[in-house]
Amino acid sequence: MLDQRLVRDNPDLIASELGRRGMAVDLNGLQLIAQQQRNLEEQRSQLQAEGNRIGKEVGQRIQNGSDPKGSEVAEMRQQGNMIKQKVAVLEDEEKQLSARLREQLLTLPNLPSPDCPEGRNEDDNQERRHWGTPRQGEGLLEHWQIAEQLSLFETERSVRIAQSRFVTLTGQGSRLERALINFMLDLHSAKGYKEIMPPVLVNTASLTGSGQLPKFAEESFRCADDDLWLTPTAEVPLTSLHRDEIIPADQLPLRYAAYSPCFRREAGSYGRDTRGLIRLHQFNKVELYWFVHPDQSHAAHAQITADAEAVLQSLELPYRVIEICTGDLGFSASCTYDLEVWLPGAKAFREISSCSNCGDFQARRSAIRTKVGKSNQLIHTLNGSGLAIGRTMAAVLETGQQPDGSVLLPKALVPYFGKDRIQPE
Repeated sequence: MLDQRLVRDNPDLIASELGRRGMAVDLNGLQLIAQQQRNLEEQRSQLQAEGNRIGKEVGQRIQNGSDPKGSEVAEMRQQGNMIKQKVAVLEDEEKQLSARLREQLLTLPNLPSPDCPEGRNEDDNQERRHWGTPRQGEGLLEHWQIAEQLSLFETERSVRIAQSRFVTLTGQGSRLERALINFMLDLHSAKGYKEIMPPVLVNTASLTGSGQLPKFAEESFRCADDDLWLTPTAEVPLTSLHRDEIIPADQLPLRYAAYSPCFRREAGSYGRDTRGLIRLHQFNKVELYWFVHPDQSHAAHAQITADAEAVLQSLELPYRVIEICTGDLGFSASCTYDLEVWLPGAKAFREISSCSNCGDFQARRSAIRTKVGKSNQLIHTLNGSGLAIGRTMAAVLETGQQPDGSVLLPKALVPYFGKDRIQPE
């Protein structure tokens, strides 16, 4: 969430920065609400100070011999009561304005970093580096074709169980999924991440704190009878792991690696990637998440990206790093690097991780702070997929496919899978 002081004192800056995202916003109404709320706050504070002064003076006069039931003390107490009534009215008006201000602020995305490249859409994203040599050749199959030949998952029966865009992993497919999850968690744990397995159901406050609500409500699955939603990413419960807390500065950075199933409606994506593991309503993911001091977030962004890259390098999967332009940034991000893995059968790079620095945007929505001197300061949060399991499986299958129909697995995965290749059973 954006700082309401900026809305009140410098709305032109916000309008200019959101303009870099391609948004045209009129903040005059929001600025007026912020100013009115501040004026009420000042009036309330002045009245409370006056009420406290009168209360102390009443006590002093009684101590000095004035009759507690006399007219002089009664008159002062009446003044104090009138002030309390005015304060109550102002508090109610202030709460209403604060609620309106917060409601509107929650709809505005994060401001892009000054270093974020300018651009209107994904066509303006910039490749920063690449790793490995993409496999190319004729006759290479796509991952879903390989999966059909090796009986790695069920699609048609999954529609019977749920609906389209769900899969049931079977046999060696289920085993490969489990191997990938364990491999990633072990890799990140060895780098100092604390492993977390958070709840799959999250409440509205958690989704709001991380930035999924209110904007992305239509993309989430909600429970009908409870204030609970299926989590779209472990980023959501990890953000709320320290909601409304003050994290001691000497504990920062906190680094978490969390496995969780993820659930998304994929609204607006119908007709795209209808076969295979690329775009499902339910998928598994290992998420990396950092809570850091603001001075360290730039370096942390480079490191969390490198940690996600380390998974691809260990699995010998060629990829490229794309810096996202201002017009293509996610809602909560101030700057983002996407990792795109090469799929030889599809002959294309596909996103497999998005590593974002959110600055204090999520921390402000979730009231997560640290102590700096005698004052509290919002921390910075960062997140990145480390990695999306289904898309990693797709890349492993397409990269390792062999002429005899088997799939040769990366050496790092062999101890987890139990053998060096997947063969027809």
